Amino acid sequence: MAIGDRKPPVALIAGPTASGKSALALALAERTGGVIVNADSAQIYRDLPVLSAAPSAADLGRADHRLYAIRDGAHPCSAADWAALAKTEIAAIHAAGQLPILVGGTGLYLRTLLEGIAPVPPIDPVVRAEVRNADLAQNRAKLERMDPEAAARIKPADQARIARALEVVLSTGRSLARWQQGREGGIGDRIALDPLILLPPRPWLYERCDARFEAMMANGAIEEVRVLLARRLDPSLPVMRAIGVREIAALLAGEISREEAVARGQQATRNYAKRQYTWFAHQPPPDWPRFTEALDATTMRQALAQFEASA
Repeated sequence: MAIGDRKPPVALIAGPTASGKSALALALAERTGGVIVNADSAQIYRDLPVLSAAPSAADLGRADHRLYAIRDGAHPCSAADWAALAKTEIAAIHAAGQLPILVGGTGLYLRTLLEGIAPVPPIDPVVRAEVRNADLAQNRAKLERMDPEAAARIKPADQARIARALEVVLSTGRSLARWQQGREGGIGDRIALDPLILLPPRPWLYERCDARFEAMMANGAIEEVRVLLARRLDPSLPVMRAIGVREIAALLAGEISREEAVARGQQATRNYAKRQYTWFAHQPPPDWPRFTEALDATTMRQALAQFEASA
């Protein structure tokens, strides 16, 4: 722990799904007496422990875990919501004289915590209703007129981001990009961050993605989705868009076979891992260490040594 005038330390282990983040975090927590803090947008919900690869009972017995399975899927958790929760946990862990170990693959969560959030005023409810009730094509066309830079930056099919950019410019008269230039509330300048980005060889990573989804299907994922679908939640909620939900829902509806559901789920997982890999390879500061080995007993020791060297 930092003492005196030194900034309090925070370890960060980030990277794509199936890269070994949780295993490394557990090893670091056991070595340091640290506390693991979830930074994964799926694992914050309690509805999908199997599909989100939530910590097992054995994992929970090895180290203290925070912000796992704390939210009902009916209540979405934004990046700002998570950052507020994480700040509280980090402060409590520091007060107890322990090391917070942030672990996850949700880059937006981590960026919001460290850099802060744009101080966008509350959106006019009338504007929000107008945008949310319009179809994608209408919103896209209006965004191209109101904020052409955002329209060029956002993928044409990204309904959520198009709606957000449009409602901000309509409600405030300023683009979301301009608001984001003045981020507030980040803790990056108040902590001594010790980060490590896991970027293992892609073939190894994709093999792990495939094996893990197959194991999930065999170990309760189908029943998990059956229970979730029975709640008839809004399909736009994050928990309903989690990887595997759509594929298993199609299986339960009799639209595809189990083999096809597995293949589609594996492909969706690999696609997600690829997007995360690209983000973590390029978006974090270049001086953040990148660990590019596949994690095994030997390389795990090497990764832990990087934390010890910078402590």
